[in-house]
Amino acid sequence: MAETPAGTPAETPAGTPAGVPAPLRGNRDYRRLLVAGLVSQTGDWAISTGLAFHVYQLTGSTLSTAIMLVVSRLPDVLLGSVAGMLADRWDRRRLLVVTDLLLALGLLPLLAVRDPAQMWIVYAVALWTGVLSTVLVPAQKALLPQVVAGSQLVRANALHGQSGQLARLLGAMLGGVAVSAGGLPAVVLVDVASFVVSAALQAAVRTPGRPARSMSAGGQWISGLRLAMGNAGVRVLVAYMVITGLGEGIFATLAAPFVADVLGGGGDAYGLFLSVQAVGGLLGGLVVAARPGGASPRALLGWGTIVFGTVDLALFAYPLALPALGPGLGFELGSALWPALVLIVLAGVPAAAAMAGFTTLAQTVTADDRRGGVIGLLGSAQAATALAGMAAAGVLGGALGIVPTLCLHALGLAAAGGMVLLTWRHA
Repeated sequence: MAETPAGTPAETPAGTPAGVPAPLRGNRDYRRLLVAGLVSQTGDWAISTGLAFHVYQLTGSTLSTAIMLVVSRLPDVLLGSVAGMLADRWDRRRLLVVTDLLLALGLLPLLAVRDPAQMWIVYAVALWTGVLSTVLVPAQKALLPQVVAGSQLVRANALHGQSGQLARLLGAMLGGVAVSAGGLPAVVLVDVASFVVSAALQAAVRTPGRPARSMSAGGQWISGLRLAMGNAGVRVLVAYMVITGLGEGIFATLAAPFVADVLGGGGDAYGLFLSVQAVGGLLGGLVVAARPGGASPRALLGWGTIVFGTVDLALFAYPLALPALGPGLGFELGSALWPALVLIVLAGVPAAAAMAGFTTLAQTVTADDRRGGVIGLLGSAQAATALAGMAAAGVLGGALGIVPTLCLHALGLAAAGGMVLLTWRHA
């Protein structure tokens, strides 16, 4: 079969999902990557949901769950740049396949966990999977431009983001069902199977050869840091990740108090509040992928983030008006959840557009042989500032209040989007 230089077959295979734009429908390698990501991320959400529930049942301690989460996130902070360097130094397809298989093997010790004294196994597995996941992300994102034409990169990234939201919906439900039906072993086996399937799909991906890197690993890492300091576009993206990472940490910390103390909801309302944002993400991915002309990555990132921040500001501020408007409109504080659900779905649409724009800019701001390092650096910046945001939320939430602190996060999003629009043209 004749193929274009970008690796996209000239004919469209039968049975391809109708929602995928035609140039991507014909690209078998892209479809394999898309399905592999959906499968592995579904498994990840399943085990993160099921394991957190199982750990709490096993220990009765929220501290144990918190330790597990922190241990799994630390590699993102400490190793992101190094992991990105590996994606530039080694063959990315092989790196993905090997990492998936190592992740599958690394989960098997969880099958031995039976009592609280064995929690060290959970922590060790969380660290192992955290390190390997840090390697996985830059390799996945850096590989995509090797199999997708530049003109289709925004759409491809939008669909990848959409698959992540779908995995969030499916995986959370699957994890809850699996842990209820078969306990921790059932959840572990689901995730192991997802990584094996993902490895098989990625092993079949055909990628153009890349020249071997002659520079030492240490020299490449130092060179990558110099690139970040010297590339104006990279500096803009790092600043964006610092601002939005702080906001992510604030939201992660204060979302539950917002639902419980401000909206008067319970645990079921909190779960619904978090899950429905994925619906907006799915819609946003479809909108970006379906646009015939498509917007520029800069416009998607800048305006998408501004709109995202504006909707978030409405989401966090509307409860302040309820005491005055409530009696006239039939509102009571405890029944004020539905506007929050509508607004968080709406927020997911521009958030998906912004993420597609961000990923595309990160993939194209530098040459192929530096792409993984840039993506890894951006991941480290986000992870580090998210942890700082969590700490800041604990202080500001008490000093300023839950709603004002969340509104600061929303204003930060709008400011980050404006920064991109004002500065990227000069990058």
